[in-house]
Amino acid sequence: MLEFLPPRLLSAVRHVNLDFLYELRIRAEKPLAANFKGGSVFLGEFGICPKQEALRPTLREIEDLVFAASGYAVYSVENQLKQGFLTGAHGERIGIAGSFVYEGEKALSVRSVTSLCIRVPHEIRGCAEKIYCACLAEELCSILLMAPPGDGKTTILRDLTRLVSERKKCNILVSDERGELSAGDLGDTADCIKFADKRTAFTAGIRAMRPELIVTDELLPEDYAAVRRAIGSGICVFASAHLTRFEDVPEKLFRRYVLLGPLGRVEKIFDGRGDEETVCG
Repeated sequence: MLEFLPPRLLSAVRHVNLDFLYELRIRAEKPLAANFKGGSVFLGEFGICPKQEALRPTLREIEDLVFAASGYAVYSVENQLKQGFLTGAHGERIGIAGSFVYEGEKALSVRSVTSLCIRVPHEIRGCAEKIYCACLAEELCSILLMAPPGDGKTTILRDLTRLVSERKKCNILVSDERGELSAGDLGDTADCIKFADKRTAFTAGIRAMRPELIVTDELLPEDYAAVRRAIGSGICVFASAHLTRFEDVPEKLFRRYVLLGPLGRVEKIFDGRGDEETVCG
């Protein structure tokens, strides 16, 4: 995990417990910051430290990091870079900020990378048990997880997939657009399509893999058409979205809507009409 970090930064990270490290913020010539146990901290040579003692990554270190995370072949991840991210070998999602190069309205590449946001994936077995109990104990149904960025949607979605695979033994297709969702145990009945957009993954998967459930992460408004086609075909869908209110869901396609709080805590569960349901446990 995080082996692509330059030596100086990797040494700092190794002085903290990775189980509680959720995010790294690497900005050229600015203090190295992290989300640790849900709070913001600074990292120095020996781990958590005051701001004035924090490491200040250089542009060269950022360039070396991107090169290492790409497997030392940046051309092989060009399509990811165009979308502003890169995925590490263990599912670490590396968000990229810098100068985008365009041809007309089409992004061609990213140059002069100056900032990175590294999301550290975690596998917490059993974290989706409450959702399974409330929504899936009787029958499989479509579920949308809602929360702001960084509140554990992917971790819970991954564990929920594993629970369904183990207990219901159904065929599951995982549409993993960024290579992050599959960084963990999804169960023995899950098949994965990585780095394809949702429209492509849903269409190809339904035709070729005969799934009973499709799981995907971070729905955007343009993705709801693919979800609508899947549900209309009798396939259940688990998904997540950067939303905090039922009213803001673009299309009410799901049977259950789960609102998450900080660190993946289940705050509320709504039915398809928006009525709040009782959360077990």
